[in-house]
Amino acid sequence: MIDNRTELAPAQSRLTLRVNGAACEIAAPPSTRLLQVIREFIGLTGTKRSCEIGRCGACMVLVDGEPVNACLAMAYQVQGAEITTIEGIASGTELHPVQRAFLEEGGFQCGYCTPGMVLSVKALLDRSPDPSDEEVEEALSGNLCRCTGYGGIRRAVRRAIELGR
Repeated sequence: MIDNRTELAPAQSRLTLRVNGAACEIAAPPSTRLLQVIREFIGLTGTKRSCEIGRCGACMVLVDGEPVNACLAMAYQVQGAEITTIEGIASGTELHPVQRAFLEEGGFQCGYCTPGMVLSVKALLDRSPDPSDEEVEEALSGNLCRCTGYGGIRRAVRRAIELGR
Protein backbone atom coordinates (compact mmCIF):
# COMPACT_ATOMS: atom_id res chain seq x y z
CA MET A 1 0.00 0.00 0.00
CA ILE A 2 1.29 3.41 -0.92
CA ASP A 3 0.69 5.65 2.06
CA ASN A 4 1.13 9.34 1.48
CA ARG A 5 -0.91 10.50 4.46
CA THR A 6 -0.36 14.06 5.50
CA GLU A 7 -2.14 16.46 7.78
CA LEU A 8 -4.93 18.23 5.94
CA ALA A 9 -4.46 21.90 5.23
CA PRO A 10 -7.65 23.98 5.23
CA ALA A 11 -8.17 23.76 1.44
CA GLN A 12 -7.32 20.07 1.16
CA SER A 13 -9.40 16.95 1.14
CA ARG A 14 -8.61 13.28 1.52
CA LEU A 15 -8.47 11.36 -1.75
CA THR A 16 -8.59 7.58 -1.83
CA LEU A 17 -7.99 5.59 -4.97
CA ARG A 18 -6.11 2.56 -6.26
CA VAL A 19 -3.07 3.06 -8.45
CA ASN A 20 -1.75 -0.01 -10.23
CA GLY A 21 -3.57 -2.18 -7.72
CA ALA A 22 -2.21 -0.44 -4.62
CA ALA A 23 -4.47 1.51 -2.27
CA CYS A 24 -3.49 5.19 -2.05
CA GLU A 25 -4.68 7.89 0.25
CA ILE A 26 -3.45 11.43 -0.21
CA ALA A 27 -4.31 14.88 1.03
CA ALA A 28 -4.64 17.38 -1.80
CA PRO A 29 -6.78 20.27 -2.90
CA PRO A 30 -9.75 18.91 -4.89
CA SER A 31 -8.64 20.99 -7.88
CA THR A 32 -5.34 19.11 -8.13
CA ARG A 33 -5.02 17.45 -11.51
CA LEU A 34 -4.64 13.67 -11.73
CA LEU A 35 -1.30 14.17 -13.52
CA GLN A 36 0.08 15.94 -10.45
CA VAL A 37 -1.35 13.28 -8.11
CA ILE A 38 0.40 10.53 -10.09
CA ARG A 39 3.76 12.22 -10.63
CA GLU A 40 4.22 14.41 -7.55
CA PHE A 41 2.16 12.85 -4.78
CA ILE A 42 2.64 9.17 -5.70
CA GLY A 43 5.99 9.45 -7.51
CA LEU A 44 5.22 7.53 -10.72
CA THR A 45 6.92 9.41 -13.55
CA GLY A 46 6.04 7.19 -16.53
CA THR A 47 2.97 9.36 -17.06
CA LYS A 48 4.40 12.32 -18.98
CA ARG A 49 3.63 16.01 -18.67
CA SER A 50 3.49 17.67 -22.06
CA CYS A 51 0.80 19.89 -23.56
CA GLU A 52 -1.35 20.05 -20.40
CA ILE A 53 -4.46 20.77 -22.50
CA GLY A 54 -5.47 17.23 -23.48
CA ARG A 55 -4.21 17.25 -27.05
CA CYS A 56 -1.12 15.03 -27.08
CA GLY A 57 -1.93 11.95 -24.98
CA ALA A 58 1.50 11.78 -23.31
CA CYS A 59 -0.26 11.82 -19.93
CA MET A 60 -2.75 9.07 -20.84
CA VAL A 61 -3.70 6.71 -18.00
CA LEU A 62 -6.54 4.26 -17.58
CA VAL A 63 -9.29 5.20 -15.14
CA ASP A 64 -11.41 2.15 -14.43
CA GLY A 65 -10.06 0.73 -17.70
CA GLU A 66 -10.84 3.74 -19.88
CA PRO A 67 -8.18 6.05 -21.38
CA VAL A 68 -8.12 9.48 -19.76
CA ASN A 69 -5.80 12.44 -20.19
CA ALA A 70 -4.43 12.89 -16.68
CA CYS A 71 -3.74 16.56 -17.39
CA LEU A 72 -7.49 17.21 -17.66
CA ALA A 73 -8.90 15.00 -14.90
CA MET A 74 -9.20 16.53 -11.46
CA ALA A 75 -8.40 14.66 -8.26
CA TYR A 76 -11.99 14.76 -7.04
CA GLN A 77 -13.13 13.10 -10.29
CA VAL A 78 -11.09 9.96 -9.60
CA GLN A 79 -12.13 9.48 -5.97
CA GLY A 80 -12.42 5.71 -5.45
CA ALA A 81 -11.28 4.88 -8.99
CA GLU A 82 -8.76 2.30 -10.20
CA ILE A 83 -5.94 4.11 -12.00
CA THR A 84 -3.53 2.21 -14.22
CA THR A 85 -0.30 3.86 -15.32
CA ILE A 86 2.38 2.51 -17.63
CA GLU A 87 4.20 1.19 -14.55
CA GLY A 88 1.22 -1.01 -13.71
CA ILE A 89 0.72 -3.11 -16.83
CA ALA A 90 3.76 -5.38 -16.81
CA SER A 91 3.63 -8.55 -14.74
CA GLY A 92 6.79 -8.56 -12.66
CA THR A 93 9.65 -8.67 -15.16
CA GLU A 94 7.39 -9.84 -18.00
CA LEU A 95 6.28 -7.02 -20.28
CA HIS A 96 2.65 -6.65 -21.24
CA PRO A 97 2.10 -7.87 -24.84
CA VAL A 98 1.54 -4.29 -26.03
CA GLN A 99 4.84 -3.19 -24.49
CA ARG A 100 6.59 -6.16 -26.07
CA ALA A 101 5.06 -5.36 -29.45
CA PHE A 102 6.25 -1.75 -29.28
CA LEU A 103 9.79 -2.99 -28.58
CA GLU A 104 9.74 -5.67 -31.28
CA GLU A 105 8.30 -3.41 -33.97
CA GLY A 106 10.15 -0.18 -33.18
CA GLY A 107 6.96 1.63 -32.22
CA PHE A 108 8.87 4.53 -30.68
CA GLN A 109 11.90 6.74 -31.14
CA CYS A 110 12.34 9.26 -28.35
CA GLY A 111 9.77 7.38 -26.24
CA TYR A 112 8.04 10.40 -24.73
CA CYS A 113 4.64 9.52 -26.20
CA THR A 114 5.08 5.77 -25.73
CA PRO A 115 3.43 5.35 -22.29
CA GLY A 116 0.26 7.05 -23.52
CA MET A 117 0.29 5.14 -26.80
CA VAL A 118 0.74 1.81 -25.03
CA LEU A 119 -2.11 2.49 -22.60
CA SER A 120 -4.43 3.61 -25.41
CA VAL A 121 -3.68 0.40 -27.32
CA LYS A 122 -4.12 -1.71 -24.18
CA ALA A 123 -7.56 -0.17 -23.56
CA LEU A 124 -8.53 -0.80 -27.19
CA LEU A 125 -7.46 -4.45 -27.11
CA ASP A 126 -9.15 -5.01 -23.75
CA ARG A 127 -12.50 -4.04 -25.28
CA SER A 128 -11.88 -5.26 -28.86
CA PRO A 129 -9.23 -8.02 -29.20
CA ASP A 130 -9.26 -7.90 -33.02
CA PRO A 131 -9.95 -4.27 -33.94
CA SER A 132 -10.35 -2.94 -37.46
CA ASP A 133 -7.89 -0.39 -38.85
CA GLU A 134 -10.53 2.28 -38.26
CA GLU A 135 -10.87 1.26 -34.60
CA VAL A 136 -7.08 1.44 -34.18
CA GLU A 137 -6.98 4.91 -35.77
CA GLU A 138 -9.81 6.09 -33.52
CA ALA A 139 -8.16 4.66 -30.38
CA LEU A 140 -4.89 6.44 -31.20
CA SER A 141 -6.50 9.70 -32.30
CA GLY A 142 -5.80 11.27 -28.90
CA ASN A 143 -2.08 10.41 -28.98
CA LEU A 144 0.47 12.42 -30.92
CA CYS A 145 3.99 11.33 -31.86
CA ARG A 146 6.49 13.79 -33.26
CA CYS A 147 9.16 11.22 -34.17
CA THR A 148 8.00 7.98 -35.77
CA GLY A 149 5.64 8.84 -38.59
CA TYR A 150 3.31 6.23 -37.05
CA GLY A 151 4.48 3.29 -39.22
CA GLY A 152 6.19 1.55 -36.31
CA ILE A 153 3.26 2.30 -34.04
CA ARG A 154 0.79 0.74 -36.45
CA ARG A 155 3.04 -2.34 -36.82
CA ALA A 156 3.26 -2.54 -33.03
CA VAL A 157 -0.53 -2.54 -32.72
CA ARG A 158 -0.84 -5.34 -35.28
CA ARG A 159 1.89 -7.30 -33.46
CA ALA A 160 0.11 -6.75 -30.12
CA ILE A 161 -3.06 -8.19 -31.65
CA GLU A 162 -1.09 -11.28 -32.74
CA LEU A 163 0.52 -11.64 -29.31
CA GLY A 164 -2.90 -11.42 -27.67
CA ARG A 165 -4.23 -14.40 -29.60
